[in-house]
Amino acid sequence: MNLLKGIAVSPGIAIGRVFFLPKEDFKISEEEIAPAEISREIEKLHQALKLSKEELSEIKFQEKISDSFLEPQILFLDDSQVMAETVKKIKQERKNAAFIFTEVTKKVINSLSKSENLYLKERITDIKDVVKRVISHLVGHKAPKSLREIDEESIVVAHELSPSETAQLPREKVKGFATEIGGRTSHTAIMARSLEIPAVVGIPEISKLVKSGDLMVVDGNKGIVMVNPKEKELEDYRRRQKEYLEFLKENQELKELPAVTLDEYEVEVAANIELPEEVESVISHGAKGIGLFRTEFLYLTYHSLPNEEEQYKIYKMVAEKIAPEDVIIRTFDLGGDKLGIGQNEYHEINPFLGWRAIRFCLAQPEIFKTQLRAILKASTLGNVKIMLPMISDLTEVKRAKEIIAEVRMDLQRRDIEFDSQCPVGIMIETPAAALCAADLAKEVDFFSIGSNDLTQYVLAVDRANERVAYLYEHLHPAVLRLIKEVIDIGHQHQIWVGLCGEMSAEPLVIPILLGFGIDELSMSPLAVPETKRIIRSFTLEEAREISEKVLSLTLAAEIKEYVGERIQEKAIKIIFEK
Repeated sequence: MNLLKGIAVSPGIAIGRVFFLPKEDFKISEEEIAPAEISREIEKLHQALKLSKEELSEIKFQEKISDSFLEPQILFLDDSQVMAETVKKIKQERKNAAFIFTEVTKKVINSLSKSENLYLKERITDIKDVVKRVISHLVGHKAPKSLREIDEESIVVAHELSPSETAQLPREKVKGFATEIGGRTSHTAIMARSLEIPAVVGIPEISKLVKSGDLMVVDGNKGIVMVNPKEKELEDYRRRQKEYLEFLKENQELKELPAVTLDEYEVEVAANIELPEEVESVISHGAKGIGLFRTEFLYLTYHSLPNEEEQYKIYKMVAEKIAPEDVIIRTFDLGGDKLGIGQNEYHEINPFLGWRAIRFCLAQPEIFKTQLRAILKASTLGNVKIMLPMISDLTEVKRAKEIIAEVRMDLQRRDIEFDSQCPVGIMIETPAAALCAADLAKEVDFFSIGSNDLTQYVLAVDRANERVAYLYEHLHPAVLRLIKEVIDIGHQHQIWVGLCGEMSAEPLVIPILLGFGIDELSMSPLAVPETKRIIRSFTLEEAREISEKVLSLTLAAEIKEYVGERIQEKAIKIIFEK
C-alpha cells in the first residue's frame, strides 16, 4: 500500500480502479520548406486554429459548461501577437508551421514558468492544452487514449489534466482524479469543485507509481491518495465515505433555508469566487449572493490588461446569474510585481507591504477607471457593489471616491445606463484601517473584514513562511478583539459589516462572530451548508455569551478548548475534517 500526499483541491472521498491517462508527448520535427510552400504552411496554421476553436466550442456546448472555463484557451487562439510572430518566423526562417508554432509558444510558457505568481503559473496548463490541440491538427496526430473510453467507475490518474479534458470526464463514471501537476486556483481544480469530483493534485511522480487497474482511494478532504490499500484501511475509508455522503445529503437540505439562529436572528452567508464559472456552485450550495468576487483572474489570464468591454461582459454575466442576490466586486488586488504578460517587470523585496491593490490603482488611474466603468455599466440590475482592497489611510478612500465620481460623470455624459446608487465599501485588512474604522465609516457604505490579511498583519506573521506559520492564528485574542471593535464601530455608524476569508468558515469561529454581531459571512461555496448548520444550532443569546467569555480569555488554546466544548454540547456534525 502506497500513501501519497498532494494538494486537496476538491473535497470528498472516492474509491475505485485507476484509469491511467498517459502523458501525450510527441516530438515535432524541424523541416525546411521551399518559398513556394510558405503560404501553404500559413494556411495550415490558420486551419488548425479554426479547427481547435471549433472543438473547444463543441466541448462547451456538449458538456454544458461555463464559457469562461475554456476562455483562456480561446483567447490564446485569438492572440494576435503570438500568431503574428508565428507567421513572421515561418516566412523568415522557412520552417514548417508546427515547429515554429511550438517554438513561439515555448517562449510564452517559459515566461510564465519564471513568474513567482501562482495564478500565472497555473495558466501554463491552459496554454499547453491549446497548443497541443493546434499541433495535433498541424501534424495529423491523434491521442492514443481518450477519457471517453472510460466505461466503468474509475479514478483518473494523469501527469496533468487540462480544463478541456476535465470538462469531458464522464461524470457518471469518474469518481475522482489525482495528478502530478496542478494547484488550488487552476481552472482544472475549480472545475473539479464545480462538478463536485473529489480531487488531489500536485502528487510527486504519481504517474510512475500507479497503473491502470490499481485500487485507489482519493481523499479530497485531506489531500492524500492510497494505492492498493489493505482491507482494514479500505473498510475505514468506505465508512468515512458513507458518513461524508450522509453529511452532504443532510446539509443539502439546508440549501433553501436561511442562516438564522434558533431565536430567528439572521446572518447573510455569501460566497467567495475566483472565476465566473463558480457562480453555479454559489447557487447550488445555497449562498446568499457573492460576498467577494476576486477580479485578479482577468489580469492574469489575458496577455495584456483586459479592456472595458471584456471586463463588462464578465461582470454583467455574474450579476445576471446571481440576481436578485448581490455581488460584491473587489477592485484589482495585485501588486505591481504581479502583472500579466506584457507588463513592465517590477520586483519588490516585500510585496505584501508594497505597491499593491488600492495603492497601485491610485497610481495608475486609467487602469482603475477602466475597471470602474466596466463595473458600473454592469450594475444596472441594482445588485452590484464595489469594494476597495488594502485601505490603510482615509486619503486613499477619498481619492478613490473622487475617481469613482469622475467615472460616473463620464458615463452620464455619454448617456450610458448604470446604478447611480451603487454602494462603495472597503476591506478592513490592515491594522491601520481597523484602528481608524470610525473615520473610514463616515465615507463608505459597508465594511468587509479581510480576515486572512488582517490576521497576518496584526500578528506580523507571513503565513506562507513554514518557520513561523504556527503563529498564524485566527483565534488569537488580538485578532478577535480588533474584529469586535470594527463591527461595533460599523454598527455605530449604521453600516453593515461582513467578514470574508478562511476565518468565516471555521466552525470554532462562527459562534464567536455571531455573538459579535457580524452581518455577513462570505466563504467558499462548499462551506456554506456547514456554516448554516452551525448558525442554526445556536440562539443569539448563546452566541453572545460565548463571545463575551472569549474576549476575557488570553490564549488561543483556551479559546479553542472553550468554544470546542460549547459546539460539542450542541452535537454539531462537522463535514470537513479540519
